[in-house]
Amino acid sequence: MKNDEGETFTMSEGNDRDTIRCSFCSRTAHEVTSMVAGSEAYICDQCIDDASGMVDISESQPVTVPTNVRTEVPTDTPDEVPASTPWQQRMSPMDIKAALDAYVVGQDQAKKALSVAVYNHYKRINASDDLSEFRDVELEKSNILLIGPTGTGKTLLARTLARVLDVPFSISDATALTEAGYVGEDVESILAHLLHAADFDVERAQRGIIYIDEVDKVARKAENASITRDVSGEGVQQALLKILEGTVASVPPKGGRKHPEQSLINIDTSNILFICGGAFDGLNDVIARRVSNNAIGFTADSTEKMDKFDPTIYQHVEPDDLLRFGLIPELVGRLPVVSALDHLSEEAMRGILREPKNALLKQYQKLFAMDGIELRFDDGAIEAIVTKAKTLNTGARGLRAVLEDTMLDIMFDIHSKSNIARCTITRDTVLHKSEPVFEPQRATA
Repeated sequence: MKNDEGETFTMSEGNDRDTIRCSFCSRTAHEVTSMVAGSEAYICDQCIDDASGMVDISESQPVTVPTNVRTEVPTDTPDEVPASTPWQQRMSPMDIKAALDAYVVGQDQAKKALSVAVYNHYKRINASDDLSEFRDVELEKSNILLIGPTGTGKTLLARTLARVLDVPFSISDATALTEAGYVGEDVESILAHLLHAADFDVERAQRGIIYIDEVDKVARKAENASITRDVSGEGVQQALLKILEGTVASVPPKGGRKHPEQSLINIDTSNILFICGGAFDGLNDVIARRVSNNAIGFTADSTEKMDKFDPTIYQHVEPDDLLRFGLIPELVGRLPVVSALDHLSEEAMRGILREPKNALLKQYQKLFAMDGIELRFDDGAIEAIVTKAKTLNTGARGLRAVLEDTMLDIMFDIHSKSNIARCTITRDTVLHKSEPVFEPQRATA
């Protein structure tokens, strides 16, 4: 088929020229000189010219690396040095920890470990040969393993890091991973997520950070070897080994399964920092059995005992405990920095309700403020919320569950009341679903 200028135009049978549109600018085939057809898309000659011009400019001029599009940088993040300054000179470990403190309550040891590891990681990447006495010294990366009960802030720490770092950052879930060739996601899909976060800039993606959540779910299902393959357990751990250590992996640009005719992108993982996190439910039993050395005999000394419900029990974790839990030795060796998060104390839970920028009480206060109502929680209500949340044993998630249950009827009925200026939640409101204290608006003279 030919267009008005006499050039050949290819069109599938049954299509109309007015229904064929460029997938980028939406021009119809009648409005352009030529149209190139793909398997599921079209591109016009004008978009091709524009794209080739942009490529020419990018090759002749240095391009300023944009901020990671997946996240927002808080306005109070220390950024007083020009963007051209190396990253590690703009944010020290104390700056990173201060940014984490604004969103995460407690867990100081984990924050310090993350801050130092991230800072050293980028010093390693940007290392120069100025120090002649250390010219032959190669710095190795230190991947991180976060261990802690559910609801203690592991994923929140990772998301907050993504807010404050000017680097590509992706969060992947290990529960969907399987060995290559089985139903599920290949391990390389976590690299595809990072590539998307870097806007398909391979060079920038190779300096990024990947957080692998729920890594404890790929533990070996049984201590004894099985006659069947553990395709979502030990098999995934084995597939992760080379990626964590550093290799050139072939990644499908759109994720999903590989196939022979697909174009793949090679990514070197040597400079990618991996942070793995998991609740490791049952690891406290392993630690308690190891610490409580039960001696036998009349002459045995009194032995140290540790309760498996001790809030600080995860601070005593050792590599052997992880091996007994189900991680393979090779994977434990590639995660040299192990940081434990403690169970949340009542004081920490009170802080979670009030202190962070996205504190739970502030979220509900904002919802009520949108309706012109001031929402307050008295001290008795906060204590009752913490007490009920502790019984759920789900950490900070229990606080939201209690608040949602408490506020449901109030938010449903609040619009049926008129002239409400202030709503105060009391202890009885939380414990017995009593009606909160409503204060009417004052009449203006």
